Amino acid sequence: MWAKAPVADVSAQTTADRRGFLGDGLRPVECTACGTCVLVKKSSEHHTSIQWQTSTDSCPEYAAQNKPSALLDTCSKLRASIESLVADGLLEVPDG
Repeated sequence: MWAKAPVADVSAQTTADRRGFLGDGLRPVECTACGTCVLVKKSSEHHTSIQWQTSTDSCPEYAAQNKPSALLDTCSKLRASIESLVADGLLEVPDG
């Protein structure tokens, strides 16, 4: 017979899942071009999570655009900084 989990158990697990997804594995990475520091997590070779801790105005590449930063892909110089850390083995990419 199947029974629902108690609401308190589901709520606690949902909070833990959210915290893990949004925060676990993030590490600070500084752009080698402008010095902007972001939090980065590699979930796979092709998936990179980036959380900006400051306004994207601190990035010259974003600042030069005439549209909201949410509509832009990652700054090419920041992407190169991240890829360099991965290539040097300083930013871990999980197996898979």
